[in-house]
Amino acid sequence: MNILGLHTFAIAPVWNLDLIEPRMERLKGLGIGLLEIPLLRPEEIDTRRTRAFAERWGVALVPSLGLPASLDVVARPDEALAFLEPVFGVCEAVGSEALGGVTYGTIGKTSGRAPTAEEIDGMCRFLAHAAKAAKAHGLKLGIEPCNRYETHLINRGIDAAKVIERIGADNIFIHLDTYHMHIEEESFEAGFRAAASYLGYVHVSEANRGVPGRGMLNWGACMKAISDIGYSGAITLESMNHVDVDIAGGLAVWRPVADNPHDVIGVGLPFLREEARKAGLTLG
Repeated sequence: MNILGLHTFAIAPVWNLDLIEPRMERLKGLGIGLLEIPLLRPEEIDTRRTRAFAERWGVALVPSLGLPASLDVVARPDEALAFLEPVFGVCEAVGSEALGGVTYGTIGKTSGRAPTAEEIDGMCRFLAHAAKAAKAHGLKLGIEPCNRYETHLINRGIDAAKVIERIGADNIFIHLDTYHMHIEEESFEAGFRAAASYLGYVHVSEANRGVPGRGMLNWGACMKAISDIGYSGAITLESMNHVDVDIAGGLAVWRPVADNPHDVIGVGLPFLREEARKAGLTLG
């Protein structure tokens, strides 16, 4: 069984328990066992309240982020590591086991060309240090390949796998996202197979970031590819119903992704469960 998760951008642009908790009865009824926290400004998270909330409702928590635009992991890695230290502290304090997302760079920050050897070398050195720091907090560190318009550093599952193999840290995992895969991979089969050995987290997101099943993404092929590699981790719906201002530009989100935002949860989650079932997966 794969745990079914929900990125809370479906509900609010920030981690807001006053908005999230009233939805929990329904979310639990829809099978949600994990919530993803957008952790863009770690100082804003009330860790005690968040941990108590998670324990009360029996949900796992996975924070994620993209690094702020002011940081440069190649030119000034110490600044980026200093930013991540309190992030890791928040993850540990809320009872999470991992941090996911674009932990190696900034969403929407590209050079307009292929990554240089210097950039790859610097990114790998940074990630090696970041993985060591995460391990000191008992955490795993995810790296999420993103499409070419959001980063030029890691775009495909195979790119992420090569980075992990080069670094050699045992607590780095690949965080795949079907939205990015739809743009960058030759097929879902190829992308998931390339990442299989290191895959630790999956975002399921429609090709238009809206309601699953109401876009162009081939959900049958997607779920079959996940099933075929025997992946047993979390599968989390990510939809950009609400996006924090700090990353909206990088994500190029400037209009509603669904005519009825409530359909992302009410229609999208049952759709994903059924597509998973047809592929031999159980979400719950």
